[in-house]
Amino acid sequence: MAELSQTVSSDPSSFPVAPSDIHAAAATIRGAVVETPCSYSRTLSNICGCEIWLKFENLQFTSSFKERGALNRLTALTPEERARGVVAMSAGNHAQGVAYHAKRLGIPATIVMPVGTPMVKVENTRHHGAEVVVTGATLEEAAAFARSHGEARDMIFVHPYDDPLVIAGQGTVGLEMLTAVPELDTLVVPIGGGGLISGIAIAAKSLKPSLRILGVEAWLYPSMYNAIHGGTLPARGDTLAEGIAVKSPGKITTEIVRHLVDDIALVNEAELERAVATLISIEKTVVEGAGAAGLAAVMSDPSRFAGQKVGLVLSGGNIDTRLIASVLTRELAREGRLTQLSLDIPDRPGQLAAVAALLAEAGANIIEVSHQRTFSDLPAKATLLQLVIETRDSAHLDEVMAKLGASGLSARCT
Repeated sequence: MAELSQTVSSDPSSFPVAPSDIHAAAATIRGAVVETPCSYSRTLSNICGCEIWLKFENLQFTSSFKERGALNRLTALTPEERARGVVAMSAGNHAQGVAYHAKRLGIPATIVMPVGTPMVKVENTRHHGAEVVVTGATLEEAAAFARSHGEARDMIFVHPYDDPLVIAGQGTVGLEMLTAVPELDTLVVPIGGGGLISGIAIAAKSLKPSLRILGVEAWLYPSMYNAIHGGTLPARGDTLAEGIAVKSPGKITTEIVRHLVDDIALVNEAELERAVATLISIEKTVVEGAGAAGLAAVMSDPSRFAGQKVGLVLSGGNIDTRLIASVLTRELAREGRLTQLSLDIPDRPGQLAAVAALLAEAGANIIEVSHQRTFSDLPAKATLLQLVIETRDSAHLDEVMAKLGASGLSARCT
């Protein structure tokens, strides 16, 4: 994990969003948006060596914090603007927030989503009644199309993060966290375009100036890190945290982050996968990659949070079930609980049974079996036996491998 440190000093009055705007947003959205729990996690606290408090924004109706800012922005439209309709671009969560609340308020909505947006987010957006256009290889290309599409039809563009009303709406997350747990020392918040962390930072620092704010980005999309740090790290590729895969952060949000956010951490894909799997395993809650970024940052560098009271924003839970299955299976492999073995054995009756008996004696469970006779450089009277086995942990896997080796079998993990 990489990070950046900077001196935090600012004049909050210079920002286009004031604490009073966030309090006003809280009043505006009250009753239409869930005031989600901010709960203490005993098990995660024990694992991480600090007090962990989780803000469950994945429990919103659209499974994301994004509907806070979307509703605050839509509510501010005049009757004439509502009649013209709105257009937005989004990789999924902002789309659903705009679509859901636009339908509630009787506002026509068109959502532009980039190619590669998880299907669950596309279908949920359509389900909420919006017209969905899937185009553009990146969020930036989708944004350009959305603007031109909206201008041609005289629609109001609802930006996902670089809008004062949207930022104010997202800032209500911070108000709720500090109301629920005023003793928090640090807030860890995912960063995409910067709307969530900007709103939270303004709200939280106004209530508790000593509070530390840590932003988290995926290593593959370090756009805010680059903007603040003057870096040139590349932003590219497929990340589990597609909700924060933004190449160009907002202008408004960048200045707020520059002055109010203490550090920005970068987490890799394995750390994101581990955090998603951990939240499912321990908290029994489904969180998308972006929503797990905060926990990924803490678990990858627990020493920097030791003894602190840390609030994590689980920003969203929109993730394909197929992807969840893949993440969980890959985590089992990392933990040594699921392993693929390759063994060279004589191609004659009884050999598979002998291997199976050895594995049973070692307490391993066979999940899959396959023989490879054709595409192999082994002698014609031999075969490549490939197995997927389940073990308790990496230490147990070592015991299994030792037992196979002691029996004269050449086994290797593949």
